[in-house]
Amino acid sequence: MVRPPQWEYTTALIDVSGWVRAKVDPEATSAELNRYGAEGWELVSAFDVNEGHGRTSKIVALFKRPRP
Repeated sequence: MVRPPQWEYTTALIDVSGWVRAKVDPEATSAELNRYGAEGWELVSAFDVNEGHGRTSKIVALFKRPRP
């Protein structure tokens, strides 16, 4: 019988807070995501964290990779 894969998970917090509007640096964000990818992590989901009045302060990225 084939054993189903076992996974390990991790999260990354991407800060996008600013004085007036949320700001995302696409190059820095891509570099961070690529760093996780180089370590074998696969991005499976991402969502925003809101502060007062619906202002986004962070993006939470969820990753998985096969357990060694």
